[in-house]
Amino acid sequence: MGSKDAGEETAANPLRVLFVDDEAPIREVMRIELPRMGHEVVVCEDGETALAALAESTFDAAIVDLKMPGISGWEVTDQIKEISPETFVVIHTGHGDMQQAILAVRHRANDFLNKPCKLFDIQQALTRAAQWRRQSRKAQALETRLKAIEGSTELVGETAVMRQVLSLIERVAPTDSSVLVLGETGTGKELVARRVHEFSGRSELPFVPVNCGALPEHLVESEFFGHRKGAFTGADRARTGLFEVAHGGTLFLDELGELDKAMQVKLLRFLESGEIRRVGENESIHVDVRIICATNGDLAEMVRTGEFREDLYFRVNTFEIQLPPLRERRDDLGLLALAMLARARKRLDVADDELSAEVIASLKAYDWPGNVRELANAIEHAVIMAGERAIGVEHLPYWLATSRPGAVASFTMPIESMTLREVERQVVLGVLDKHAGDKRSAAEELGIALKTMYNKLNQYSADDVEPPGPTAEPTPVESRR
Repeated sequence: MGSKDAGEETAANPLRVLFVDDEAPIREVMRIELPRMGHEVVVCEDGETALAALAESTFDAAIVDLKMPGISGWEVTDQIKEISPETFVVIHTGHGDMQQAILAVRHRANDFLNKPCKLFDIQQALTRAAQWRRQSRKAQALETRLKAIEGSTELVGETAVMRQVLSLIERVAPTDSSVLVLGETGTGKELVARRVHEFSGRSELPFVPVNCGALPEHLVESEFFGHRKGAFTGADRARTGLFEVAHGGTLFLDELGELDKAMQVKLLRFLESGEIRRVGENESIHVDVRIICATNGDLAEMVRTGEFREDLYFRVNTFEIQLPPLRERRDDLGLLALAMLARARKRLDVADDELSAEVIASLKAYDWPGNVRELANAIEHAVIMAGERAIGVEHLPYWLATSRPGAVASFTMPIESMTLREVERQVVLGVLDKHAGDKRSAAEELGIALKTMYNKLNQYSADDVEPPGPTAEPTPVESRR
């Protein structure tokens, strides 16, 4: 990499740098030149001053001289790595040899420079530090989305309302505008946020989702902005906040309405200034993050009732995308169900299959209060129940039974009182009648083992109760098939 390329790289990735050296001329050069490279620098004359600076703030990179009066560079390095493991440490010494390089590795230093060195060498080391920081943040971002990365981010749907949603995503994605995604629980708000991120210029950088309602109230600020070691009880090590993890990328704040007023103020401050402050530190940090928010609540109503700040509402609602509930896009049910079937089959390692017109009709007859998430659960249930067989309506969850076209109740509760045993018998025999005497299918719908089904029929026989209608068996006790 040439000097021009290194300069462009560091300018695009400004760092907070701690420079420690007991030679005054070198300190003065760094005090001038590092800001010219685009970095913020704190210059210290010895190890004691450096440790005091570490107590006040954390740094992206540190350039540390080894031979200094008092506290040595090795001790400073150990303290940096103890307090802030994410800091990229460069050992800078005029007494470098192979033994010192080996010691640098043992002290967890990241780089090693011999004095005297050129500014270009410093610039290259800081370029490596910027790359280290970027990779570290991407790794942390992956940790936060282990559950969410499964499956495709493709939005499935051909209805007019879904075509409008896709059109809005295409319009807003290339911008850096804040986006507010509204919709009922389970409609796919995070999927929309991911799609906006993937169509944006930030797609190669982290997408970090966080459920605001799932964070303990006393830890929200630390989770968002990070903290220094010892900032509060239990802070036994420094932590990088989610805003820093998402630097350069997108932060998705789900269930935004769950944030308390104090955190609403801090979020508003970030949106206005682009700066955050780690818990326990006095210095602010600039972070480049696009914010996408979502909620299933009515933020406008929360503003009217004083539960949500009006100024924050207007900040996050630069561009609004409203997701329709599944019941308003029934014509998409077939496509959605097939996409979820393929995903479930792949995850459960079962051969691919199609869905019959009868199954699709059953799905369309239901209102899906849990929306797309509930549909995904229903399809996975059916895949498990069907195994290697073709999926039929009998494999769908029991709560879909009453929504099937033409379905009739298998039994009617009589007016006179009944014992629990008599109710159970009516249900079992009614389901058996519905399946034309197929005990295996009836057992599957009831969620009981086939052996249990035979045992129950034997009990009913012992009570001199014959199964009604065409499914009655001349000999109630049968051998197991």
